Amino acid sequence: MNTDVRLHSVSVLFPAFCLAVLTVSGCMVGPNYVPPKMTAPAEWAGVAKAPTGQPSVAYAGKSDLIQWWRQFNDPTMTALVEDAIKANLDIKIAEAQLRQARASRGVAVAGLLPSANASGSYQRVHVTGASSDQDLFQAGLDAVWEIDVFGGHRRNLESADANVQAAVENIRDVQVSLAAEVALNYTQLRGYQQEILVAQNSLKAQQRTAEITRKLFKAGFDTALDVANADSALAMTEAQIPVYETEAQQAIYALSVLLARPPADLLEQLSPTGSLPSVPTEVPAGLPSDLLRRRPDIRESEAQLHAATAQIGVAVADFFPAFSLTGTVNWNSNLLRTWWNEASRSFGVGPSVTWPIFQGGAIVSNVRFQEALRDQAYITYQKTVLTAFQDVENALIAFTKEQQHHKVLNAAVVASRKAVDVSMQLYTVGQTDFLEVVTAQLSLYTAESALVQSNCNLAADLIALYKALGGGGEPLPSY
Repeated sequence: MNTDVRLHSVSVLFPAFCLAVLTVSGCMVGPNYVPPKMTAPAEWAGVAKAPTGQPSVAYAGKSDLIQWWRQFNDPTMTALVEDAIKANLDIKIAEAQLRQARASRGVAVAGLLPSANASGSYQRVHVTGASSDQDLFQAGLDAVWEIDVFGGHRRNLESADANVQAAVENIRDVQVSLAAEVALNYTQLRGYQQEILVAQNSLKAQQRTAEITRKLFKAGFDTALDVANADSALAMTEAQIPVYETEAQQAIYALSVLLARPPADLLEQLSPTGSLPSVPTEVPAGLPSDLLRRRPDIRESEAQLHAATAQIGVAVADFFPAFSLTGTVNWNSNLLRTWWNEASRSFGVGPSVTWPIFQGGAIVSNVRFQEALRDQAYITYQKTVLTAFQDVENALIAFTKEQQHHKVLNAAVVASRKAVDVSMQLYTVGQTDFLEVVTAQLSLYTAESALVQSNCNLAADLIALYKALGGGGEPLPSY
């Protein structure tokens, strides 16, 4: 068949083939993704069922929690959180994972486009019986375009898009956890510093009492037992200070690492004693249904479910034939000067079909495999949603009960201070023994220390609530 005849055949067959392929190429096998529906409670139990008259920081208003750490009115905390969001290594890892997901999407896009390969070779050929060796120059260009008739490649691209979205949500989720972790470590640092301050003030009061006891003992009005009790109480209080100093310094180390700095980098800045962050008067918790769209871990889990669902279609497409358009051009010559001659050139173009007839059940098993992965992703989504609801309720009840605890501790501190004053007055006039004084001072120290811890817990519970609500989940840069 000469060249003109071949070209005429191609010109007739190609349009017919393309028309047939395009007629059915709109279909996509496999299940279409349908967003899952989870029933959310009508309201938060921690907001709706709070005792009458009991103050609560949370209410069911619309929440705007993007930069919740600013609500504590602590410039140092704000600076630490925002610096961490820019520099933290976990966020850097999450951003690299996003770049990986986008690159993987590029691979999926390439599956929808034609591909071409060029080749070339040179050989020195020796033919037995010939008088001399011969040169053989070869070159070729191969092109193929697999028409995505049944949507396997499009399903793969759909899955890749969902994976990109999941990677974006993962960055936001890391930011939610990071902001809460930085704020919590900072709160604990200030709490330990306040504990040290309370212990030092109590130590000074106990030192004055012990000095009075020793003077009275020398004058014959007190016993050696009273002096021993005073020294024992003094030593017990003093022993607490190194423990708190250790905890405070370790909190600084943790903050430094969260900001991607050497552990001791923030010692000079954060070692001076500071007050605990102030707790906002109210926090809009929103409605439980809002949480499904606000929490980045829920959105990430849903995107992973979407990706797993699309992969079923990729597997199902293997049941069907693959249609391709192929073309080849080859040059073969034993002389470079005849390289472009028509006699040295050959070409071919036309459609091709491949259809897996028997694969030993591999295709069926792969579909079942992908379906099982989809089911796992759906169950994970359900668990993520329920855990999110639990996180919010846990934080709400913890904060509400800590408020009650804090109120009682305030009263205990007032009563303990009065008990110390009365016991000292009675002791100095000889109407009570020294053990009452020691007991009152230790009770005061215990109550003041517990009040500091309660203040720290109030802030920590509120931070946990912000985190549970998905606060801080919007990235500062654009992804």
